[in-house]
Amino acid sequence: MIDYVKGSLEELTPTFAVIEAAGVGYEVNIDLQTFTALQSLQDKSHADKSSAVRLYVNEVIREDSHLLFGFLTKGERELFLLLTSVSGIGPNTARMIMSGYTAAEIRQIISTGNAAALSRIKGLGAKTAQRIIVDLKDKILKLQLTDGAPADLSSLDQPSANIETKGEAVQALTMLGFAAAASAKAVDKILADDPTASVEKVIRLALKML
Repeated sequence: MIDYVKGSLEELTPTFAVIEAAGVGYEVNIDLQTFTALQSLQDKSHADKSSAVRLYVNEVIREDSHLLFGFLTKGERELFLLLTSVSGIGPNTARMIMSGYTAAEIRQIISTGNAAALSRIKGLGAKTAQRIIVDLKDKILKLQLTDGAPADLSSLDQPSANIETKGEAVQALTMLGFAAAASAKAVDKILADDPTASVEKVIRLALKML
């Protein structure tokens, strides 16, 4: 079993990273939180040809595929494993949840029984959100995260449509080459001024700000 992959960051997208280690390029599936952190690292070391990174991985072996899902910390990987232990939650759904909220936010959402916040994740219904809470409410409290800072759940007051619009807009902007952190900040400002703005409008306005 592979515990982690450490090497040079050769390619980075919002959904996967390619890490070269010992002459082998590993395609590792990532969430948006990990993408943002890796992009920040990449920006800081832009003078180098590539950036050295380490991702803790979980292997998902199927009949027709062998997938790697990567995380910056063991705590995030443990959260991923907890989510996928719930009936009906596969690796891609778990990744979507971890793209919508930080690990600290997810821990707080589940521990406080906030099913409404979970159900705002695209494709995650109210029943599934409640099942996650029932199955993990006690287990999630034992989860140790590197970042002990309290979660900022102010974004949970945003309408569900806003969360989806933000996610799509930030992903599109990062694909265009803009830093994820700066893109998210611009999108937040636009949606604060116009909560009903379409994805296309948000992207168009953000391009003028970045």
